[in-house]
Amino acid sequence: MGTSQVAAGLGVLTPLTDDVGTRVLVITVLTAVAVTSIVAGLDKGVKRLSNLNILMAVGLMLFVLLTGGETVFLLRQIIESTGRYLENVIGLSLWNDAMAEYTKAGGWGWQGGWTVFYWAWTVTWAPFMGVFLARISKGRTIRQFVVGVLLAPSAFTVVWFSVFGWSAMRIDGIGGDGGELTREVVIDEQVPLAMFEFFSNYPAVTLVQGIAVVVVALFFATSSDSASLVVDMLCAGDAEPGPVRQ
Repeated sequence: MGTSQVAAGLGVLTPLTDDVGTRVLVITVLTAVAVTSIVAGLDKGVKRLSNLNILMAVGLMLFVLLTGGETVFLLRQIIESTGRYLENVIGLSLWNDAMAEYTKAGGWGWQGGWTVFYWAWTVTWAPFMGVFLARISKGRTIRQFVVGVLLAPSAFTVVWFSVFGWSAMRIDGIGGDGGELTREVVIDEQVPLAMFEFFSNYPAVTLVQGIAVVVVALFFATSSDSASLVVDMLCAGDAEPGPVRQ
């Protein structure tokens, strides 16, 4: 999924076309970057790449927050969306669309289209991410772990989705029938291009779209890093890094 988005971005910004060859090239290059960082070590390679990734992502978010002309609206939505989430999280966690067959749509409704893939995708991340977080948290206190792994990322996620989500809805026309973003995602079924259509509504379009491609690419590489580290630990049977060739 990350590869398709990077390839789509390269198709927008360069003469490259978004095809299988480009995607294979993206995977090859990003795998080489990930391997280089993991061989450099947890502190030198992985940490530096991860810090660069987060700094660029935060910069991109602040750019959207401050240059879209709706800063106050977005700040208010961060607070209001948090309240709506806390208000509905228990009910939505137990909701299973039981009344769908009695509605006009019939059948299983929304949950019928939300396939097992999405559920399984999330669940399969849990084991290796748990091992990875345990490994990089060695030497930390329980308080530091809880703040750094649970509270801070959760708070950041609320802000991230509020800023990008409400910015996208505002651009697409809140209360209307949808605009260019809806056309890309729903009508043309070009989901990877939606992000680049979104950034076309901001200043310095080409530069920002290029930064967005790099951010997605770095998320790809750092995810590969964490998975590689865990697989290496499992193969070696030890928490310490195995041989470089492994």
